[in-house]
Amino acid sequence: MSSGSCHCGKVRFTVEGTPTEALECNCSHCQRKGYLLWFVPRGQLAVEAGSDALSTYHFNKHVIDHHFCPDCGCAPFAEGKAPDGSAVAAINVRCLEIDLASVKRVPVDGRSF
Repeated sequence: MSSGSCHCGKVRFTVEGTPTEALECNCSHCQRKGYLLWFVPRGQLAVEAGSDALSTYHFNKHVIDHHFCPDCGCAPFAEGKAPDGSAVAAINVRCLEIDLASVKRVPVDGRSF
């Protein structure tokens, strides 16, 4: 189990499992925000506090809900659908209480999507 939060702590969550690798995407959104993403089935994400406070940002095809805290601006996770239609959560590994050095970064060419 991994725990995480936004910077101010208003939004807190847990995720079943611990990431061993994260995607480092170069799309316009991920690159600017420095995301390291770990994709899990949506059922593995439990928002413990602040779900009612989250703001949501959409871009490109408007199919991913990029959630962020309106107070500190931190974006801990997003929700969307996998290619097979199943619900997924994209966890921003930088918002988890883990040792980032232990997570392998896997480059993804999101600019080409």
